[in-house]
Amino acid sequence: MNTLILKNISKTYANGVKALDGINLTITNGMFGLLGANGAGKSSLMRTIAALQKPTGGSVIFNDVDVVKTPQVVRMALGFLPQEFGVYPKISAQELLNYLAILKGISNKKERKEQVETLLQQTNLYQYRKKSVYTFSGGMKQRFGIAQALLGAPKLIIVDEPSAGLDPEERNRFLNLLSEIGKHIIVILSTHIVEDVQELCKQMAILAKGKIIAVGNPTDLVSTLAGKVWRKPIAKAELPTYQEKYRVISTQLVGGDTLIKVLSDSQPSSGFELTKAGLEDYYFSQTHLHHS
Repeated sequence: MNTLILKNISKTYANGVKALDGINLTITNGMFGLLGANGAGKSSLMRTIAALQKPTGGSVIFNDVDVVKTPQVVRMALGFLPQEFGVYPKISAQELLNYLAILKGISNKKERKEQVETLLQQTNLYQYRKKSVYTFSGGMKQRFGIAQALLGAPKLIIVDEPSAGLDPEERNRFLNLLSEIGKHIIVILSTHIVEDVQELCKQMAILAKGKIIAVGNPTDLVSTLAGKVWRKPIAKAELPTYQEKYRVISTQLVGGDTLIKVLSDSQPSSGFELTKAGLEDYYFSQTHLHHS
């Protein structure tokens, strides 16, 4: 069992921006969802865990080793799939993976060849191994990203905004692959897409303005809203009145009407109907609470 412990992590950049503020988390094997809006501090946290930057305060302990003091230990055990890869060289997927394996320290040629072939098979890219990665579709690039992240049999994988820009079929294929990998190691999924976390993760945390505002099992968290989410279609002009009067957690345009969802222990007023709460409702209820 792998264990990652974050103790009171804070990060303030040179320009005075406080990106992380007292983060405490314990993460073990499986898929862990880190959910937050853009700018919430997710990438700062991922970079700190990956030992790409030092925290201003606090400690990161991975399998009983202090990552801040000995970053090499986590780097050897880590697979990282960043949001943007930058530019790919014009070489084949197989050659690029082989080159990245050398950089990861896999010096035995036979072992390297076996790993590269196995990973191309696992990510369903073997038939495209001779093609240049820069010609790949978005989904294929993401799968190649997972292949490179899995080089060297990592114990911890960090995936930053993995399904953004993928079509539904590619997204499903990619998320299935992630969930298969996450059975025996820690996979941290950093995303602003609620469905990714709902479908894949047994544990999750919500990050807002550099702070963790909720932690737990997605189903358990959603169950705390049972019987408390009400919806009603209203005219758009009425929205400010409702926002003043009730705890509006979300608004959505449906067929010209504005559908609002309100958090309340009992029916807010006539015309409201009770609706089944989802993870998105929980997420909005927490972030609204935090911002209000």
